[in-house]
Order: sequence, then C-alpha cells, then structure tokens
Amino acid sequence: MECEHSGVPSRRRILVAEDNPSNYKLVEVLLRRDYDLVHAVNGAEAVELFKAQGADLVLMDINMPVMDGYEALRLIRELSVGVPVIALTAYAFETDRRRMFEAGFNECLAKPLRVDELRNRVAQMLEGNRNL
Repeated sequence: MECEHSGVPSRRRILVAEDNPSNYKLVEVLLRRDYDLVHAVNGAEAVELFKAQGADLVLMDINMPVMDGYEALRLIRELSVGVPVIALTAYAFETDRRRMFEAGFNECLAKPLRVDELRNRVAQMLEGNRNL
C-alpha cells in the first residue's frame, strides 16, 4: 500500500545503475516525470544505495566498473528477493538473455532503449510488484 501525504500518493523510487552518463540521461528524461530516480554509477554503489534507500524497482546495466550487474544483482537479491530488477544491456543475444534470467533478472531490455518499451516494462513491473 502506498503512503499518502496531503492526498498525493507517494512516488515510486527507481534505482538506476548506469555508468554511462548519456544512457542515464535518457532514462532520466523518460522516467523522471513519473518516478523518483536514484542514480548509481557502478554496481557497488547500486548495492549501497539499495541498502540505504531501498527501491521499488532497479534498472541495472550489466557492464559497469567496480562491480558488474550480475554481482550487484546477487547482493541486492540477498537484501530483497521481491524487488523487480530489469537488466539494461547491449548484449541482447538469446544466450545473453538466458544467462540474465538464470541469474535472477526479471526482465531484460536491449540498448539502445526504446522509449515505449522502457516506460511500459517499468509500469508493468511496478504494478505486478505493488503487493510484495
């Protein structure tokens, strides 16, 4: 159940783990109107921000410095098995997608991101996770 303040429902928080500034900017432009965004520039920072602030959904780049998306996902899953995590990756071959799902990602979106696909997937995942 969402908290309400002054009759306005609280906004859902999305943690975006993305080391490329232009890729993050695209996500920010597409989602900032509807969600509160928290930005991590590597997997280790994503895990720390998740511990400190939590998130309703995580958008996780796979190839990042310090700690990649797979390791960050593993550590986030130790903190929350229910939070939806969407992989953002340039590696969109079927073998890559299979590895991502086996690792525990809920969804995989290929870069370059498509506007409608990103917005729709985020909304679907958050709606499906509303009662967790």
